Amino acid sequence: MQNPEKHNITFTVNGERVAVNVPPTTTLVQVLRDELSLTGTKVGCGEGECGACSVLFNGKLVNSCLVLAGECQGAEVLTIEGLAREGHLHPIQESFVRNGAVQCGFCTPGMIMSTYALLAENPAPTASQVQRSLEGNLCRCTGYQKIVDAILESASKLREQASPEASGAASPSASAGTDAARVAKGDDHG
Repeated sequence: MQNPEKHNITFTVNGERVAVNVPPTTTLVQVLRDELSLTGTKVGCGEGECGACSVLFNGKLVNSCLVLAGECQGAEVLTIEGLAREGHLHPIQESFVRNGAVQCGFCTPGMIMSTYALLAENPAPTASQVQRSLEGNLCRCTGYQKIVDAILESASKLREQASPEASGAASPSASAGTDAARVAKGDDHG
């Protein structure tokens, strides 16, 4: 039986249709983590300031702590868990691992989702454009240089893969290691 204080919400997460029954004050990050067990999206400030909860919502980067579950009806959401395909990291995830941009990893899922959104709009950003795109993401471990390097590298890799000269999609690194597995799931800090 449905609780009258809860709402049925149906939407798509990482390509899969989902349905939840939650109170109207529930945020998207709470639904992702608590209802759908997608813990890659982190809860940081809860005020839209840190970027740890960044996801794509109908193709736009949002702080999922600021999106109410009711707004998700019929929406499409992409989280860090939705980037890896068939057990292979997305090139952005690979670049973060290769460049040591994961540090403690708490901000990594949000940084990667921000990067995904940036590169969808601007496949060839300059270093200053990358820095500006990160203004909504806080990292307490780095001076951001490794993150910027990872983003510039992933932009280059994605352009190579998209070019007509590319002989098919570049195969992901077979030796991605423990950091790579954590990055794929966004599973550094529950």
